[in-house]
Amino acid sequence: LRYAVAIVLPIVGFFFVVFAIMEDTGYLPRLALLIDRVFKRIGLSGRGVIPIVLGLGCDTMATMVTRTLPTVRERIIATLLLALAVPCSAQLGLILALLHHRPGALAIWTGVLTAVFLGVGFLAARLMPGESPRFYMELPPLRWPSAGNVFVKTYTRIVWYLKEVIPLFLAASVLIWMGQLTGLFAWATRALETPVRWIGLPAEAAQVFLFGFFRRDYGAAGLYDLEKAGALTGVQLTVAAVALTLFLPCGAVPDERQGARLEAGGG
Repeated sequence: LRYAVAIVLPIVGFFFVVFAIMEDTGYLPRLALLIDRVFKRIGLSGRGVIPIVLGLGCDTMATMVTRTLPTVRERIIATLLLALAVPCSAQLGLILALLHHRPGALAIWTGVLTAVFLGVGFLAARLMPGESPRFYMELPPLRWPSAGNVFVKTYTRIVWYLKEVIPLFLAASVLIWMGQLTGLFAWATRALETPVRWIGLPAEAAQVFLFGFFRRDYGAAGLYDLEKAGALTGVQLTVAAVALTLFLPCGAVPDERQGARLEAGGG
């Protein structure tokens, strides 16, 4: 509950306010038009910017929104990029808080994520069969955002996020507790210690990556605690931030992807 309410909720709530303002002004369709040429190089049209930007708020919600993309090829590429290289707002906020006083580390983290995002998208666009995406979108007029609309959209998304995240955080805590009782959690942590040491991190970071499997922001919060305890050097913190961001997607993302497939009839 401390992670979900005290750390994650303020960051996610602020993102939802900004996203609601962008949405209500009519700027998102213009952003899609501006970025269309770049996105076509990674197998997406400008329409793909909406789930990608939404992924900076919550990858689970963004994965659900990929159903609005017109082709299966675009949905797969967008889901791949969301799961791999788009940090959610809570993870992004925590990592920025960790690296804000180390501009070199922040530049390395940003550069690696950008390179992976564009490189994987470029390869996926050429390896996956299917037609190149086409993009048509009506541009609404720009307008000042309505305070009432922004409030309703933000409130609705925060309520949805709390309904989604609180049970998952509690379920992750119960699973970790059961794993500690049965010894499975300790075994999994020991299994992760070897690859964690390979990338130059202390053994204590293995638990952070295990948390990240349950929820990405859960792992980022654990990394925040580890850094506050002085267990990481500047280089180790940079490596940990990059590796955690590119680590396995949290459990909710594949769950929502499977749910979307079932709702769409397995398409």
